[in-house]
Amino acid sequence: GSSLLTGPEGLMPKERENLKRLKCLRRYRQRYGVEALLHRQLKERRMLATDSAAQQAHTTRSSQRCLAFVDDVRCSNQSLPMTRHCLLHICQDVNQTLFKPCQGSEEVPCNKPVPVSLSEDPCCPLHLRLPPQMYLPEQVLAVPEDLEAAPTDLYLSAAELQPTESLPLEFSD
Repeated sequence: GSSLLTGPEGLMPKERENLKRLKCLRRYRQRYGVEALLHRQLKERRMLATDSAAQQAHTTRSSQRCLAFVDDVRCSNQSLPMTRHCLLHICQDVNQTLFKPCQGSEEVPCNKPVPVSLSEDPCCPLHLRLPPQMYLPEQVLAVPEDLEAAPTDLYLSAAELQPTESLPLEFSD
């Protein structure tokens, strides 16, 4: 606002008061002096603390492996976030409630972990039961034999379909 005006000497008293208020509002939330210095130091300390905490969490997170044992050998997969097991062995954790083993079918049992959904018995994509068909396919109509053997003289040749000089182009179709 002050760049548009020539200065306080060319302003009316009401405009001078408005300019003063505008300048005060522009500095209202800014910190000055010791307060600004302390605020900047606090922000720097917070940044260092959050960066080191995030880096420390990343290093501990990357070193976490699954706790499951398969044939007396520990699983080498990384564990899921906030758990101690990988996706293959998550069902071994008795406290988790997000995954259930797939029930499979009578012929082929399956224990693959499947996320719990709204259904009572969640299944993997291999054992997913499809709903019954909701429509019947249309029946193919039988064509009578007398229609199949139509005379070929009813069809026009390509030369006959060309427009002639006696007919305008729009009527030639």
